[in-house]
Amino acid sequence: MASGPLRHVVVAGGSGLVGRHLVAALCGMGARVTVLSRSPSTFSLPAGAEARGWEELPGVLDGADAVINLCGAGIADRRWTAARKQALLDSRVAPTERLVRAMGATGPRVLVNAGAVGIYGAMDDRPVDEGRAPGEGFLPQVCRQWEAAAEAASASGVRVVRLRLGVVLARDGGALPRMALPVRLFLGTRLGQGRQGLSWIHVDDLVRLILEAAANPACRGPVNATAPRPVSNETFTRTLAQRLRRPLLPVPAWATRSGISLLLGEMGVALLLEGAFVRPRQAERLGFAFQFQRVEDALADLL
Repeated sequence: MASGPLRHVVVAGGSGLVGRHLVAALCGMGARVTVLSRSPSTFSLPAGAEARGWEELPGVLDGADAVINLCGAGIADRRWTAARKQALLDSRVAPTERLVRAMGATGPRVLVNAGAVGIYGAMDDRPVDEGRAPGEGFLPQVCRQWEAAAEAASASGVRVVRLRLGVVLARDGGALPRMALPVRLFLGTRLGQGRQGLSWIHVDDLVRLILEAAANPACRGPVNATAPRPVSNETFTRTLAQRLRRPLLPVPAWATRSGISLLLGEMGVALLLEGAFVRPRQAERLGFAFQFQRVEDALADLL
């Protein structure tokens, strides 16, 4: 695992869950951090970080070692209407294209672009790694366009890392508090048959992997940002219930499928009833050491 210094890093989307943890880690390392934001005066940052507006591109990139792009509207925030689907796509592709244009031939030589394991679509229980072709459906379509926008920077000699994030587990936001709530209320149950893959990553490991991707010249192309041991929905839910000392309800698969389809529509089916068992082969080849390989250990740390 080879790494170079990160003295100045530009982070787009730095006010989100992952961005907050990443900015704090960079500042803790003594790096100068510039957070790109549409509203730079609306949130606070740790010492060593500053918020700048997108209108200051490309000048804001001067002297930066790397650009880390985490932009994207919340994929699970609301039902997927036609307008919402377009907003999800635009919020990912448009900022990426803007960053790539700003980097040009003289900007930072590294772009770490966040994507998602949703690019693989719904899979069976066979392990999936970076060699797997994109799947079919809305999420794979968004991810393909997102990655293509980032990869365009390679034409200018930029090293592009296309991170494919799994479900990020953190105590201060994201999916875990929402998944834990029904279990805490004695309403936890597997979703559908519970066999669908849930590929996850502890937020601390994700931040370390992002830093490695930015600093390591051997890291490029697609990189699955998932823990080495993905689990099924049923296993995750059972482990979560054990950690919270709660029973699970024996709800029939047809009932949860029907309820999710009715309440959440296409979004619920894609995010809750489908999945894949994604393995981080590229990260392992780079020698990256995950601190949280088992979901039991991750939940013990976070809950």
